[in-house]
Amino acid sequence: QVHLVESGGDSVQAGGSLRLSCVASGDRLSSYCMAWFRQAPGKEREGVATIDTDGKTRYAHSVKGRFTISKVNAENTLYLTMNLVKPEDTALYYCAADFSSCVNTYCSDGFCYPNYFSYWGQGTQVTVPS
Repeated sequence: QVHLVESGGDSVQAGGSLRLSCVASGDRLSSYCMAWFRQAPGKEREGVATIDTDGKTRYAHSVKGRFTISKVNAENTLYLTMNLVKPEDTALYYCAADFSSCVNTYCSDGFCYPNYFSYWGQGTQVTVPS
């Protein structure tokens, strides 16, 4: 059983930066496909970025070039560094994990990622006022 806890969400002005963290317990993240998702009010949850067991990263078109997903295995922590944030980035951000490498079975606007993750955090709120 893996337990994920996100933190770092805040209100940040457009153009600013923020770093989200997701600390895992119960197992080593190095063996897991990891991802960040987000859900804005009234919208469906969407994938933001993934990082595979080999460190390969993938991004949604809307955040490519602005967000960076990373993990520090020694800290058992996943990060999402958000730069040049926009009001449309406002959402509840979740981290997710699934054992073994990513099996990218779902694609949206050119971003492919697994359609199932076994473990989810509780979310952290990011607000970018317009």
